Amino acid sequence: MKPRVFALTVVVVLAGLIGYRLMQKQGELRAETSMRAARMKAPPVVGVSMPRRQDIAQTFESVGSVEAPLSVKIASKITGRIEYLAVQEGDRVSQGQVLVRIDPTEVEAQVRQARAALAEQQYRLAQARITQNPTEVSVASQVRQQEAALRSAQADYNQVKAGYQAEVETAEAAVANRDAEVRSAQANLENAQARYARVQELYKQGFIAAQDVDDAKTAVGVAQSALDGAISQRTAAERQLELTKGKGLADIEAAAARLEQVKAALASASANTAEKAAYRQSLAALQASVEVAQAGVKSAEARRADTVLRAPLTGFVTARSLDPGSVVTASQPILTVQYMRRVWVTVSVPEEASGRISLGQQATVSLDALPGRTLAGRIIQVNPSADPESRQFAVRVALDNPDFAIKPGSYAHVQIATGTVRSALVVPREAIQRDREGSYVMVVDEGGVAHRRAIATGTAGVDVIAITSGLSPRDKVVILAAMPLRDGQVVSTGGRRGGRSVPAGNPPGKQR
Repeated sequence: MKPRVFALTVVVVLAGLIGYRLMQKQGELRAETSMRAARMKAPPVVGVSMPRRQDIAQTFESVGSVEAPLSVKIASKITGRIEYLAVQEGDRVSQGQVLVRIDPTEVEAQVRQARAALAEQQYRLAQARITQNPTEVSVASQVRQQEAALRSAQADYNQVKAGYQAEVETAEAAVANRDAEVRSAQANLENAQARYARVQELYKQGFIAAQDVDDAKTAVGVAQSALDGAISQRTAAERQLELTKGKGLADIEAAAARLEQVKAALASASANTAEKAAYRQSLAALQASVEVAQAGVKSAEARRADTVLRAPLTGFVTARSLDPGSVVTASQPILTVQYMRRVWVTVSVPEEASGRISLGQQATVSLDALPGRTLAGRIIQVNPSADPESRQFAVRVALDNPDFAIKPGSYAHVQIATGTVRSALVVPREAIQRDREGSYVMVVDEGGVAHRRAIATGTAGVDVIAITSGLSPRDKVVILAAMPLRDGQVVSTGGRRGGRSVPAGNPPGKQR
């Protein structure tokens, strides 16, 4: 009987405890519901901030691709089997390092063959030169003798011709002098005759004596005699000129005949040099054969050198197309080596930003592959022509890469400063809201009522945006709210929070 009473007692106690807990829980639920209803009726608590003035740096940000400034595809100039190839993708190589060897067996045979052909041609040329000198000495001696005789005959001819010219000039001068004497005597005779006529007229008039007439007549006779003598001397000088010309021309013809005779002898001696010229042509042909053979040796040796491929620059192997034992054809790429101590980042810049970017300008670069690192670069190229499809300009930024941490092909975020907006009125980014009607902020008035205020935005920084119209520095702008606010809704400000000054920046791909 006692165990049953004990069990019943336990059940009653547990039922009481459960009932008490249920009543307590219902009370808590009623209190919570009451508090929730009170909160729903209370104004929402919001955080506000007042606009402030600050400078905002205008920057352009875009995503580009990392490129190696030098990327060389190493290919063979000849066809052959790859005998040696030890480097793999990622291996670092130095300029001049041997990277590939192609089996040189066939090329070595070509080199030996070319050298043998050269030796044969050199032997033939040496044999021909041994017999050259005796023949040339005899022919050359005869030619030199006749050339000396020709020079002597030419000198005689020139001397006779010069002497003839001098004698003719002397005789012509004598004739000219005699002619002058004749003209002078003729003038004297005419003067004497005129005086005689005047004297005779004066005598007839009785002004002078007969003796004066006789003297004038005598003077006429003397002048006539002088004229006759001068004419005779001129005739003699002309006769002498003719004789001088005749003798001189005869002497010139004789000298010319001797000169022609010597020329004929020289031509005869020179005719013997035809064999010499032919011999020299034969030597020239042999010399040309030697030069052709030498060129063949150099060509074969060049092909042998082409069996060894060296690194054209210091860098890294980024591609390997073949393996040892493969047969490579001429111009077929085997390896790709890229220079990576300095890399390029190429980005596309819109037309409105390109005019504010110049060579040498600094740029900031960050890479997804290197989180937390910011790299300083310099603009080294600005394409002056836009892409016809995208209408954007390609800009290239150079980055030093001493530790080779930057890999070609990686994505890079590039920021380029394009200007500064001074003393802009800014609000935090989180204050700006947008809908179909445009951008707006919620402003709280002195009575704690929120109002929608349409605004126009300008340059944006990292966490602030410039307001160009719609706000004043005295407005209280909502920057934090637990729920969306309605125009005219009563709110409770949880305190005024000023914006922070932060470095300027842009969303990717947009000009700020």
